[in-house]
Amino acid sequence: MSEPIKIDKYLSYHYGGASGDLNLIHIDNEFARASGLDGIILQGLCTMGITANSLLGDGDPATLKSIRVRFASPVYPEDELTVEGDGGEEQERFVVRNQSEEEVITKGRALYR
Repeated sequence: MSEPIKIDKYLSYHYGGASGDLNLIHIDNEFARASGLDGIILQGLCTMGITANSLLGDGDPATLKSIRVRFASPVYPEDELTVEGDGGEEQERFVVRNQSEEEVITKGRALYR
């Protein structure tokens, strides 16, 4: 299990600017709430990138051949995520949970070279 990863309250804005993903559910609280969410949510690919970084730790990023995830629940600014994996050498299965133990990524799989 990883150390908790605190999601910065501005990360969805920074990631949106860098990636071009400016969907209003990521940057406008009123729009996100009108869409049925509790507020703005982090982009899924940002969550996946944070997860990949946690799985790799200080390892060489080139060792990650592929990563698959199933997004199960939204990630909100200031959530704390924990990555739980089986630590496989060539293939690792993992889930990501928030501070309420709710799975935000389920059925994750990382393949390594």
